[in-house]
Amino acid sequence: MLASMRQPLRERLDQGCARLGSPVADLSDAQRNALLNYIDLLVHWNSRFNLTAVRDPLEMIGRHLLDSLAAIAAFDASPVLDLGTGAGLPGIALAIARPELQFVLLDSVGKKTRFVRQAAASLELGNVKVVQARFESYQPVEKFATITARALAPLDALWSGSTHLRQPGATLLAYKGHRPDEEMAALTAAGIGVTAQRLEVPFVTGERHLIRIYSNPDTYG
Repeated sequence: MLASMRQPLRERLDQGCARLGSPVADLSDAQRNALLNYIDLLVHWNSRFNLTAVRDPLEMIGRHLLDSLAAIAAFDASPVLDLGTGAGLPGIALAIARPELQFVLLDSVGKKTRFVRQAAASLELGNVKVVQARFESYQPVEKFATITARALAPLDALWSGSTHLRQPGATLLAYKGHRPDEEMAALTAAGIGVTAQRLEVPFVTGERHLIRIYSNPDTYG
């Protein structure tokens, strides 16, 4: 990335963090620099491997970093599995912001997992493990307290497909655009708990929602 971009990117990141409020507003200078270093790596690799359709680094601040961090308060149980992490989102951003949590970033595409491994190593993220596999066939040694996915699949497919990955009482946190009312209604009809939270993401137009899915204590699932 051109050195001339660093200051505008930092200013946009700082503005976005402030608008999101605590705990994002409380990120340290070192954490913010790590987030910008991640964008630097993403821009460099994206020019060769087409990891994301977003090309403008300033746009990446909102659509990738702030979008991932807008839901950070919901991540309170570890280990966390990021299904279909792609270029490392939301997993890398969350791992930088929540170093006390352990993350596994999963994707089936080799060029993406290679990038994410390199990014985690370059950023010295000791709380990140990267796995190349399809989530349907992934068999972890330890099951997960929290599972997340960003625009990966319909809610019912995420919930049913991750049964073998979840600890008892685990939560699935799905990042979505428009509120998926029909998908949520289908889960409710099946006795599965589901709630939606509207996310206001700085510098991002359009609706954003975090969908929380959990086992209803009166049912199984």
